[in-house]
Amino acid sequence: MAVMEEQHAPSHWWRYGPPWRGAPDDDGTRPDRARRLPWRSTVLLTAFVLIGTNFAAHSQPHRVPLDGYARVLLLIACVLLLWRQRHPVAVAFGTAAVTLAYLAAGYPFGPVFLTVAVSCFSAVVAGHRPAAWASVGLLWTGHALVALWLYRWLPPSGDKSAGLTQEVVIATWVLVIVALSELARVRREQWARERADRALAARRRADEERLRIARELHDVLAHSISVINVQAGMGLALLDSDPEQARAALTTIKAASKEALGEVRQVLDTLRATGAAPRTPAPGLDRLPELVEQAAAAGLTVEVEGEPPQLPPGADLAAFRIVQEALTNVVRHSGSRHARVRLAHDGHTLRLRVDDDGPATDADAGGSGNGLAGMRERAAALGGTIEAGPRADGGFRVLAVLPSHTREDQ
Repeated sequence: MAVMEEQHAPSHWWRYGPPWRGAPDDDGTRPDRARRLPWRSTVLLTAFVLIGTNFAAHSQPHRVPLDGYARVLLLIACVLLLWRQRHPVAVAFGTAAVTLAYLAAGYPFGPVFLTVAVSCFSAVVAGHRPAAWASVGLLWTGHALVALWLYRWLPPSGDKSAGLTQEVVIATWVLVIVALSELARVRREQWARERADRALAARRRADEERLRIARELHDVLAHSISVINVQAGMGLALLDSDPEQARAALTTIKAASKEALGEVRQVLDTLRATGAAPRTPAPGLDRLPELVEQAAAAGLTVEVEGEPPQLPPGADLAAFRIVQEALTNVVRHSGSRHARVRLAHDGHTLRLRVDDDGPATDADAGGSGNGLAGMRERAAALGGTIEAGPRADGGFRVLAVLPSHTREDQ
């Protein structure tokens, strides 16, 4: 028997996605890490930008030398990245504006552009694509104006106009940054969908397992308690007039309750021992004579036509539970004390029919009303059908058509 709890194997990040900071978990909630500021990555990026710009300045003597204002601008552009996950739009425009101010002041080119790339990446991944495009567009447009027109009035003195080729190259790099950001966004959304699909599949399997266990417990308890109820009433009625018959009724109650406890314990042991096989095999049509004896103890005569065929465990269990529930319903709801069970197997399909002659009683049998629904669910799970309803002559019929092979065996 399958267990209700799913055993999750360790997921591989390259298949389902890395643990993105701030990405929702499988249950749709954001983890605590989403509220943390990315200190480590920002500190490393700041060190890289400051040190890299110092090295780049040595090869650009025609630019304005780095001074305190330049380092302040570089530091501001880097510190803004601390809030790139909480406020991606503001950070994208902020880093673009600070970088443009740095370039307009004539300071050396260098890894300062990396801050714009990181902020653009964060904005795109967070879903703010227009803002990301607008921020890098603002930076490129401002740089083009400075390089092609405003350079006459801005430092360094004696600077010359940049060629269109240089601006095309810069525009190409901008497009590459945005394209990589878009690719990361698409991939992240795909990972998010995969995580959501896995969570939904796990919940669906858990729901199906809960329904299966509910059906199993219902069928076990409903049949045994019906027998116990009938025998208890008989024992009370005969306690004074026929003590021997009352003793026989109590013996039947003891046997029925013992069997019910055994089957319930089997279900509960399977739930407790995760992944372990059941200690005893699941019941099947080979136990049909036991059902006939239990029905006889409840005052119901059962005729069986046909031999129980060899079926896969799933189909065998479903057929047994359908017959058990059908006979339980006869005991509870029918005034007839006679029922017929007919088995017909053609090698591919089992046709199982349970009839009683009625009529229906008006007494409250104490049932939950889930018996027929449980039978239909069992048949549907195997690809079969159930037809249940009153007959024209006043009786009741349950007709089950089950495939000889379960879906798992096909």
